[in-house]
Amino acid sequence: MKKAAIYAGTFDPITLGHLDLIRRASGIFDRLVVAALGTPSAKKTMFDIATRLEMIRESISEMERVEVESFDGLLVDYARSKGIEVIVRGLRAYSDFDFEFQMALSNRKLDPGVETIFLMPNEEFSYVSSSIVREIMHLGGDIGSFVPPAVVRIAGHGA
Repeated sequence: MKKAAIYAGTFDPITLGHLDLIRRASGIFDRLVVAALGTPSAKKTMFDIATRLEMIRESISEMERVEVESFDGLLVDYARSKGIEVIVRGLRAYSDFDFEFQMALSNRKLDPGVETIFLMPNEEFSYVSSSIVREIMHLGGDIGSFVPPAVVRIAGHGA
């Protein structure tokens, strides 16, 4: 039986840490759907969904078994609609655990058939977040060591 998983987030923008998790998850699962949340309820995104999808697709273009889509609404509903029973989440630091643990348990309550697994990024990416990248961009800094070349090209914030 082939196993599929979803790695979801806003990816605003996608970072090298995200790519690290995508590479590793795609080695574990036969199929990985990278799902960008189209309209987050809790925060405003810097990039619209079309731009975020372009950044992701270009960044993962050489990876096999990885698909890119957008979704709105509850992640467990999206997973159910795709027939996927595993959600992959990243834990950069212990401080991420509390929120991610609450989300995993909430998702399990909403749909007991969907499991959440956690992956930790390579330590060289453990401090990288989209929030930090957006702040560096806002202040006119070079984001090239935090994000894939596609993001630098599309966002126009490289060296």
